[in-house]
Amino acid sequence: MPLQTSPERPAPVRQIANLVAQWIGRLGAVWIEGQIAQLTRRPGTATVFLSLRDPVADISIQVSCPRTVFDVIDPPVTEGARVVVHARPTYYIPRGTLTFSASDIRPVGLGELLARLERLKRLLAAEGLFAPERKRPLPFLPHVVGLICGRGSAAEHDVLENARRRWAAVRFRVENVAVQGPLAARQVIDALRRLDDDPEVDVIVLARGGGSVEDLLPFSDEGLVRAIADCRTPVVSAIGHEQDMPLCDLVADVRASTPTDAARRIVPDVAEEVSRIADLRARSRHALATYLGRELTTLQGLRARLALRDPAHELGRRREEVEALRERGRRSLAQMLDRAQDNLDHQLARVRALSPKATLDRGYAVLRKAHGEVVHDPAQVEAGEELDALVSGGRFSVTVR
Repeated sequence: MPLQTSPERPAPVRQIANLVAQWIGRLGAVWIEGQIAQLTRRPGTATVFLSLRDPVADISIQVSCPRTVFDVIDPPVTEGARVVVHARPTYYIPRGTLTFSASDIRPVGLGELLARLERLKRLLAAEGLFAPERKRPLPFLPHVVGLICGRGSAAEHDVLENARRRWAAVRFRVENVAVQGPLAARQVIDALRRLDDDPEVDVIVLARGGGSVEDLLPFSDEGLVRAIADCRTPVVSAIGHEQDMPLCDLVADVRASTPTDAARRIVPDVAEEVSRIADLRARSRHALATYLGRELTTLQGLRARLALRDPAHELGRRREEVEALRERGRRSLAQMLDRAQDNLDHQLARVRALSPKATLDRGYAVLRKAHGEVVHDPAQVEAGEELDALVSGGRFSVTVR
């Protein structure tokens, strides 16, 4: 039943504390997995205190265990180790604090650790965090390079020296963080977000030298992997050696095998670029000279032609051709006209030969009756009948006898 309280009937602190302790006690003993962020063993005390941190979220709990339980752990654990703890929650009423009393602590072995990393890898891959289409290209010449590394580490020296040897004007913004241990992942995430928020930073490099699987464990932290995936700035991962493959290598936009390789990838080599420019200039000069030589040869060949050497000669030849064509045109037209005239005369002669007037001119006459009927047969007329005679010279009347 919930506790019934009111402003007139408040519950005392001791009652609330006792109820909280009872509610927490109902949880019972549970198995908890985490990373030891802090380990305290005070001389002369029979209790060891642990700060157990969640590997993904920024959450930690306080765990206490008898020294006899802690001393029998094999192999011994230190800060940064992954462990599984069997503990019961306890609410300490006088101070109002929550602690877990451990009865068993078991370190996570390398084989089990690798198996858990493989499961996490498959989970993140299924979400698409390692997809190639998410990778962004690096800028050719970054304005400022963000570098996350250990303080005074060999990785920092390799990246800075090799990058400046390739391009002396390159600028860096260095964030020194812990690169192993329980606090490494959180510090790297914070540094990553600070550099990503800086508008001058064009590329971010995560650099660390080689180490064991446990040493490189912070760079497989799920929170760090998701932070890299959320970055707007391209990220280069240079963690460990070639054979090392933490999860941040898979989510980063570019994976470098070593910090030295990262320096080679983020900035161009000025000597190589100058040599490349000189080579391109020489190739361009050679191509231009070849082109000009070819065009000069063509021009000289054109100048050697008669048409260009003596243009008047070609014009004269063309004038003669035009005159010849004009003369041929005149002759052809005259012949056509002559043939047309002969044909016209021939047709006219035929027309005249076939004309009735030509027949009349030869002495013939055409006789018609009074009503205009042409006389073809003597039987058509009678004696004394008046006929009209048409001859070549005119018309006159005749009487039939």
